[in-house]
Amino acid sequence: MRPKKKLSPMMTIDAQKKILRREINSRLKKMSADERKLFSQAVVEKFLATLLYKNSNVIMAYSSTALEIRLGEFFFSALSHGKILALPYIKGREMFAAKLSSLDELEVGAYGIMTVKNAADKILDADKIDCIITPGLAFDAHCNRLGKGGGYYDKFFVSSVNAKKIALAFDCQIVDKVPTAPNDIAVDVVITPSKIF
Repeated sequence: MRPKKKLSPMMTIDAQKKILRREINSRLKKMSADERKLFSQAVVEKFLATLLYKNSNVIMAYSSTALEIRLGEFFFSALSHGKILALPYIKGREMFAAKLSSLDELEVGAYGIMTVKNAADKILDADKIDCIITPGLAFDAHCNRLGKGGGYYDKFFVSSVNAKKIALAFDCQIVDKVPTAPNDIAVDVVITPSKIF
């Protein structure tokens, strides 16, 4: 799907990313709550059926914001299947994986996003993670990812060398081409309600 405003190759990568972020946020805001719930359920069910999920023991996910794929059902399933589940913990400019043993350990953190209580005491080794469910605003068929601009995940991927990087997304988040810089790291798989890249 092409953005409404054409991304010119003469623009800087940062300028192209800024325009695309604005465009995708606009698309996401046009979805109804019912659509988000229905499509989230479809995407999570597709992921739970994959061998990648079934063969992963340690999975890092994230707490969804209002416009993202809802991962509540995934958290419940992963914990009930005996998976080791982790969520991001940000300290300074660095991201860590904090183990979530129970949904009761969730609390409201920065920006109103749910996080693990006492996360600093529950850090997992990044190289022990089998799979990372990675947030993003836009993706393309080559699994390039447009994040929110913090760079936390690209840095974390360098140390989580054994993890497969998965994106769960709505179809409206798929674009023809995501502008990328040399330090941007693509994910391995993108799953939407209608496709798997």
